[in-house]
Amino acid sequence: MGRWRDGTGVLSVLDGAGAAVALEIAASYRARTRGLLGRDGIDGVILLTPASSVHTFRMRFAIDVAHLDRHLRVIAVRTMAPGRLGALRPRARHVLEAEAGAMAGWGLRPGVVVSVATGQDLRT
Repeated sequence: MGRWRDGTGVLSVLDGAGAAVALEIAASYRARTRGLLGRDGIDGVILLTPASSVHTFRMRFAIDVAHLDRHLRVIAVRTMAPGRLGALRPRARHVLEAEAGAMAGWGLRPGVVVSVATGQDLRT
């Protein structure tokens, strides 16, 4: 799997509804720190990597948060209102963030595995 770089791709929910979702990857310190701050919404999902917890301070909207282990298996899914500090998940290596309610529609729930195709993977 290796290390990801900032960029875009597609997230596929393998065990869920088979959804393919537009993905933004935030792998650098700067991109992870910014995350969804200052935005009014997001089309798709953002992957913070590496990450094991998030906060919603200074956010403008509620978000769904999914913690993933190193095999991209969902550990937990939570909805967080603005101004909250999320729990630290020691087994988590990556975090997905999307607008509140979106993950349920994609079939994202604990135990589900996702796959990530980056721009390089999509060109082949």
